[in-house]
Amino acid sequence: MALDWNGLLVDQLDWHWQHQLRARLDGLTDDEYFWEPVPDCWTVRPSGTGTAPVRAGSGGFTIDWAYPEPVPAPVTTIAWRLGHILVGVLGARSAAHFGGPPVDYMTYAYPGTGAAALEQLDAAYARWIAGVRGLGDEGLARPCGEAEGAFAQEPMATLVLHIHREMIHHGAEIALLRDLYAHRTSQGAAGVEGTGSPMPGNT
Repeated sequence: MALDWNGLLVDQLDWHWQHQLRARLDGLTDDEYFWEPVPDCWTVRPSGTGTAPVRAGSGGFTIDWAYPEPVPAPVTTIAWRLGHILVGVLGARSAAHFGGPPVDYMTYAYPGTGAAALEQLDAAYARWIAGVRGLGDEGLARPCGEAEGAFAQEPMATLVLHIHREMIHHGAEIALLRDLYAHRTSQGAAGVEGTGSPMPGNT
């Protein structure tokens, strides 16, 4: 019996999304979304208030960034990690391979509330998983193309596996941050005062 590789790749992520990850994000508050467990986190900030070397985004909020990434890299907030998923993990790949709208870090309108971020995440996930579901054996075998740079000749299956690893990896990071927030003390998660910075004008 032939294996349904396309179905297996879809189920790899979709089972995790439906039964584990998405439920762990329910009820995300704005304070959690912006919470900084240690000083000098990278996060999403109201435009004009960031101090990172690169402050990317359009609209009312920008995301902290630097290129090349500093070593060690700053700790990132839930807002930052969701922004990375929305743009670099799901958005840009859906745009390149599944007809999604153009997306890039510099012009993306980053969400200013946890609820808005989850709404965008649900839409981005639905677009990606529908695209993967429609690939079929031929689609999985075809080269990724120039959108993937040095990996242009790799099959789409390689990209799908990579994106699914990224989703599972970053989803676990966000879930851990929620756990740390829930069990924080007055001195924060790491012996310093954690902050959920108030964000005027959240949209």
